[in-house]
Amino acid sequence: MKNNLRWYKNGMRDGIPIALGYFAVAFTLGIVAKNAGLTAFQALLAAGLTNASAGGYAGFTLIAESAPYIEVAVTEFIVNVRYLLMSCALSQKLHPKTSTLHRAIVAFDVTDEVFGISMAVKGDLNPFYNYGAMTVSIPGWALGAFFGVIMGNVLPASLVSALSVGLYGMFLAIIIPPARKNKVIAGLVILSMALSFAFSRLPVLSGISSGMRVIILTVAISLAAAILFPVKETEEAENAV
Repeated sequence: MKNNLRWYKNGMRDGIPIALGYFAVAFTLGIVAKNAGLTAFQALLAAGLTNASAGGYAGFTLIAESAPYIEVAVTEFIVNVRYLLMSCALSQKLHPKTSTLHRAIVAFDVTDEVFGISMAVKGDLNPFYNYGAMTVSIPGWALGAFFGVIMGNVLPASLVSALSVGLYGMFLAIIIPPARKNKVIAGLVILSMALSFAFSRLPVLSGISSGMRVIILTVAISLAAAILFPVKETEEAENAV
């Protein structure tokens, strides 16, 4: 019992910086939710249950466009499919005797940041470490979205529009570091932007909804990259170190 409490406290300690970062990012996400017509409570509930940045932005954008449920579901699956790989890696980090219930609760909040600190733990991972991180990080994300909607209803429209750009800064912070290290990734990022722009401008393709564009481009570019530029086992080993 004492050991679990120690792991829990360590998780909370390491999760505090994540929670602060989540609050700032989710604040701009809340403004996107407000523009999509969601109330503060709806944004709080959506953010607390999903805790997803790109997925949340995609979902709120599709809600604003009144996209069909199937399109929202497929888009969310494509955007968040990377968490399947993270979950597989994290499951190997847990002790083999960890119960299915503990694994399921840990799986509820597999985010990039929580995954990162969990994998950095030496030796087997105690699920109570993740519970501690989740205790502070999930409220940080949910409250950020909540107050984003509230402030979006109070602040001038011009300022709300300016703050909405902050979410794009987060995406740039995600893609620029790996793009600088790998020319293939940099090329794929540029290609993705160019094709996305083309889809939105060309007469035949501009009629496709934004959700379907994300699905088509993500699958097509990822498949082409996997075939043309497969990652060698030696590279995977180096990246894992």
